Amino acid sequence: MTASATISPTSERPQDRAPRVMLYSHDTFGLGHLRRSRALAAAITAADPSASALILTGSPVAGRFAFPSRVDHVRLPGVIKKSDGSYASRTMGMTIDETTDLRTGLIRTTAEQYDPDILIVDKEPNGFRGELMATLELLKSNGRTKLVLGLRDVLDEPEVLAAEWARKGAVEATEEFYDEIWVYGTRSVYDPAAGLPLSQNAQDRMHWTGYLRRDLGEVGEPPEQPYVLITPGGGGDGAAMVDLVLSAYEQDQSLEPRAVLVYGPFLSGETREDFEARVDKLEGRVTAVGFESRIETLFAGAQGVVCMGGYNTFCEVLSFDKPAVIVPRTTPRLEQWLRASRAEELGLTAMLDEQRDGLTTDAMIKAIRALKTQKPPSAAISDGLLDGLDYVTRRVDALLGRPARKASE
Repeated sequence: MTASATISPTSERPQDRAPRVMLYSHDTFGLGHLRRSRALAAAITAADPSASALILTGSPVAGRFAFPSRVDHVRLPGVIKKSDGSYASRTMGMTIDETTDLRTGLIRTTAEQYDPDILIVDKEPNGFRGELMATLELLKSNGRTKLVLGLRDVLDEPEVLAAEWARKGAVEATEEFYDEIWVYGTRSVYDPAAGLPLSQNAQDRMHWTGYLRRDLGEVGEPPEQPYVLITPGGGGDGAAMVDLVLSAYEQDQSLEPRAVLVYGPFLSGETREDFEARVDKLEGRVTAVGFESRIETLFAGAQGVVCMGGYNTFCEVLSFDKPAVIVPRTTPRLEQWLRASRAEELGLTAMLDEQRDGLTTDAMIKAIRALKTQKPPSAAISDGLLDGLDYVTRRVDALLGRPARKASE
């Protein structure tokens, strides 16, 4: 595949042009990639009031989020993963190949027009079904754009991840195209690249940023306190956890405090209707909302949290310093279980483990009651654990050739 000559490798950007950062998140399911990209874009533009950021996302709910000043997004045609593991177009009536080709062209055209100084790619080195390769070749050929691969703290079991990356050609893409690899965590918690056959040169380009602290600025008025926040993240795979929490409050009439449940935008249909009916019968001991784009307010006011083990929710638990019990999913990846088990081992959170504890109503009642006396994450947090956004803004300065930013800035 040949890179376009629309952006000439020898052309120079105006010296006074403000920095431009483009972020790619494929977003075939859930909210994790979009929310991580949004947090990064907000931090980068806050640190540099002249910079702008553009997020490429396939999330069907991107329009429900408020984006900071000088941050915008381009919505890519959505895709869904079917039960047999294959993908399909979400709404357009096109084959998956046609949809991928359309997304590929949109990404490349956007890169040509926006002409970013830095491209930050979330998790997938060559993009969904290789859709990013044409853009990587284009931007690599111009000799000006710095390419960064961002990895969450846990990807999957080392053996499973190695097989997946080999199948996708992801190791080769990482080696060939990326100037830096950012891991949004700390090596002391987990090494997501363990088991990957990355060269020493690629390993030398890795930066451990720390976790991405969530905004602790001004938040809205929380609901009546005390309450436990129940959040399955995006909600698409959270029905089992929600069912368990509702069963706990149905079985134990004395269970306190009350619960505030956020279903997430992807928990819907008959399952959601059934949950709503059960919530109504609990007469205020559980209240529920569908989607809360400012979930920070609910975190800030909560006595404790019952959640699944996604990266963003974990960062919110740490940032708002809330005692939490994580109920991790174990399929299709062990990512959440690996994160939750390691967090429990370090004393950051508790975990309700299917094999060890059993996903029973009694186990959930016990876990909710224990939140009242459970220590917050701050009792075990080590230095640098939540410094990810500060580290990222310093790396952006370095990639732009700017003087080093002090750690306190």
